[in-house]
Amino acid sequence: MRYFLDTEFNGFGGDLISLALIPEFGDQEFYVSLPLPAEIHPWVAQNVIPYLRFVPPGVDHQLSRLDAARHLEAYLANDRDPLIVADWPDDLAHFCGLLVTGPGEMIALDGLRLELFNGVGFSAAANSRMPHNALHDARALKDFYLNAI
Repeated sequence: MRYFLDTEFNGFGGDLISLALIPEFGDQEFYVSLPLPAEIHPWVAQNVIPYLRFVPPGVDHQLSRLDAARHLEAYLANDRDPLIVADWPDDLAHFCGLLVTGPGEMIALDGLRLELFNGVGFSAAANSRMPHNALHDARALKDFYLNAI
C-alpha cells in the first residue's frame, strides 16, 4: 500500500522533530514526535513547534527515537510491500534515518519502496489544514497526489 510521508525537522540538516504516514486506504494514520533538540532554529520555533500537538489524541505519540522506530516497525509490520511517497528528499532521508536503531541495526522490515513525487503545484502551506504539522501536511500530500494521478 502507498503511505504518504511528511516530516518536520529542525531547519535544513537538523534533527527530526515529527513524522507522519497517511495510508492510501483506511484511517490508521501514523504520527510521532521526538524529543526536541536543545537549540531550536528560530523559524521552526515560530512555525512548527506551536503546532506539534494539533493532532487527534489517539494518534499523538511523543516517543524517544528508538521507541519511535519500534512504533514505525509495528505500524508497517503487516504490509508486505509498503510504498512511501514524499514530495521532498529530506522527508525520505529522515524516514530512512528512523529505520536505523543502532550501529548496523535496523527495524525488521521485509522491504519497502520509496517514491519521490514531483509535486509541482503542491504547497503544504497552501494545501494543508495545519501547515507545518507533519500529520496535516501528509494528509494534504495524499489528497494532492491522488488527484494528480
